[in-house]
Amino acid sequence: MTEYEAVRGGGAGLVDLSSTRGRIRVSGSEATMFLNGLITNDMKTLAANRWMPAVFPTVQGRVIGAVRVIRGSDPTFLIDTETPSHDAVLKTISRFTMAGDFKVFDVTEQTALLTIQGQLAGQVVDKVFETDTAAMEANGVSEARWQNVPATVIRATHTGENGFDVIFDSSRKAELLQALETAGAQPISEDTLEILRIEAGIARFGTDIDETNVVPETNFDDAVSYTKGCYVGQEIIVRIKHRGHPAKKLTGLRFETDVQIELGAVVRSTENQEIGRVTSAVISPRLGSIGLGYVRYEHLAEGTRVVVGDGIDATVVALPFAGTNG
Repeated sequence: MTEYEAVRGGGAGLVDLSSTRGRIRVSGSEATMFLNGLITNDMKTLAANRWMPAVFPTVQGRVIGAVRVIRGSDPTFLIDTETPSHDAVLKTISRFTMAGDFKVFDVTEQTALLTIQGQLAGQVVDKVFETDTAAMEANGVSEARWQNVPATVIRATHTGENGFDVIFDSSRKAELLQALETAGAQPISEDTLEILRIEAGIARFGTDIDETNVVPETNFDDAVSYTKGCYVGQEIIVRIKHRGHPAKKLTGLRFETDVQIELGAVVRSTENQEIGRVTSAVISPRLGSIGLGYVRYEHLAEGTRVVVGDGIDATVVALPFAGTNG
């Protein structure tokens, strides 16, 4: 089975995300209050053994970093970031450590993050950790052990398929990788993961998103609470929602070519008006040439014909391209 089919074709793919994501532990009696003033989602609604998506915005409503906030059985939180935004997120929250009972620790080097993606991902995890992943909710978190070493198992997708992340002691990573392979997980490369990511319509900070994007442009709708109290950047984000929509938004693009599309390529309307740009592009084994990009709102309807780069015909496609399980 190819790497791609291990995930899309009913198996289980294994990826080491330790160096592509960062992990920050936050604790203290005032952790919920401080975090709630810095992120877009409502920390007060995050129950034990659950996780939620959130965005750290600037006062202008622009993206500092998109994160997962993970809460275990105790009141300690783990913030999972993408590497390009890790330092900025760490700097943002570390400013408040002297303001109250709010402790911040960067645990990226001490921990490993592995993900198992695909239809059989749960079976692999259950075999190694003796967990019951079938009972876990879509945003569930479970404390487990392997060879008497504690692990955090998180139900989460990076591909649009069923998936589980494992956060573990980094000194034992090589052994755990081998155990997961023995249990049936097939290692997949970063290139294959990139195809799966784009098919699933998952934006990446530093590629599809940066500090110039306001939060509503980025499709992080489930990462924003419009009922919580004040937080940094709230005024701008709420104003855009009440206006109806942002000027542009991230969407899918299907290209009518077998040639790799250049990142940053200009997207034009059929009337030759510049309306956007390409941020990610791959050639999918199943779907052909596809990508992500920003397109002005009035051209976002699915099926809209556009022209990319030096005359390549393309079509606007609603996300995701593939993958239905989370």
